[in-house]
Amino acid sequence: MKKLIIFTLLLIAGKTYAQSEYQISSLMDMMKINKSAHTIITEEDIEGSPYLNDEFITGTVYTTNKYQFKDIPLRYNVFNGDVEFKTPDNKILAIAVSETIEKVEFGDYTLEYIPYIAVKKVKTGYLLALSKGKISLYAKPEISYRKPTKAGAYKEAEPAKFLRGNDSFYIRIDSGNAQSVGNKKDLIGAFPDHQAQIEDFIKKNKIRPDKADELKLLVEFYNSL
Repeated sequence: MKKLIIFTLLLIAGKTYAQSEYQISSLMDMMKINKSAHTIITEEDIEGSPYLNDEFITGTVYTTNKYQFKDIPLRYNVFNGDVEFKTPDNKILAIAVSETIEKVEFGDYTLEYIPYIAVKKVKTGYLLALSKGKISLYAKPEISYRKPTKAGAYKEAEPAKFLRGNDSFYIRIDSGNAQSVGNKKDLIGAFPDHQAQIEDFIKKNKIRPDKADELKLLVEFYNSL
């Protein structure tokens, strides 16, 4: 049995402490629970996982006010877009007011809370930083939820399930809105200049807009020009 528990809280930046437990305590001390918005949502008997990383990984939370909370057990809930952390008494809390967060680093992951364009609308959320420079490359992991189905005449019942989809990729110029690169036309158009060189590099190296390693090569090439 798996349970998905979401706690909605208000994060207020504060000072950093040296030891792990005090770091977590300081993060909690800087949070005020908004009781009117406090919710607990529980999902039971769901196959799969809503997380980028199922286990908590020790990392650092960086706020927009340049405070750091170090040695925090962190994981990313892809399905609902929350970064979660574990308290010393094993409670699981989510940093839901993410506008106060600049980035979160844990293990090999760096999540940045940035604006991006999806379906012609500007949204904000956590994207995985893959390559940084004047042009930066990001990935947006995708996980969907499939409801349980009842048994039919020729079909067995199926439980609810979290399904991992393909990552989508975004290119960002400096601190602007990240642009989706779902096809080669979008990919070429995402670069502000050196269009001929970019197009030639894509053709020569057979760059595909759905391959992270190939996109990293392209971004690194542009940043070297």
